[in-house]
Amino acid sequence: MKIISMIPARYSASRFPGKLMQNLAGKTVILRTYEATVATKLFDEVYVVTDSDVIYNEIMSHGGKAIMSQKEHDSGSDRIAEAVEHLDVDIVVNVQGDEPFTERESLKKVLDVFKDDTNHKIDLASLMVEITDWDEISNPNTVKVIVDQDNFALYFSRSPIPFPRDKTAGARYFKHKGIYAFRKQALLDFYRLPMRFIEATEKIECIRYLEYGKRIKMVETTVEGVEIDTPEDLERAKKLWK
Repeated sequence: MKIISMIPARYSASRFPGKLMQNLAGKTVILRTYEATVATKLFDEVYVVTDSDVIYNEIMSHGGKAIMSQKEHDSGSDRIAEAVEHLDVDIVVNVQGDEPFTERESLKKVLDVFKDDTNHKIDLASLMVEITDWDEISNPNTVKVIVDQDNFALYFSRSPIPFPRDKTAGARYFKHKGIYAFRKQALLDFYRLPMRFIEATEKIECIRYLEYGKRIKMVETTVEGVEIDTPEDLERAKKLWK
């Protein structure tokens, strides 16, 4: 089974433009993420996929592998799908470019779900981490996920789900971590299917898979890490790196 990692990387992020080229302990955020992904030794190849000459040159100048995206895309999955369409690969792992603390343990858990899935019932797998702080649970920048008894995703939302109408019911809340492992065909299907209104409303790309009947296996992890979405996140990352 051939497994590759693709790191989608846009320069013009809406909340923090240029964040991937920010300095994190002497190296850029995107280079830190690339090197961390390579260091897991889980992939046959690791690529950064970008529409930015600056990011492309950053990776290539440090001996990495990068692909220039030829089209404008609405999501990282679309960008990756364009890049892998003609590659001979079985599983494609999307590692977000703003995840410099990417580590082996969590990625291996995601990849392991495909080993016993001989009937291909799993279209893609992703990570979730339990959260207990209500400020984080209610924060629309934190994407939450609810799952069934077999840990298949039922829904993703920026709202608190489930809504705690009965606070004694013992609900657990999970944050979705934006690392995906796709079967190649599921990724290409995503690329060819139009966005529907729920995905457009929530601005959460994995909802498209659910809307078209794909099955997403969620894997619980305890590794939180730091996703760099804001300047404040970058400062947290710098402290954590030390």
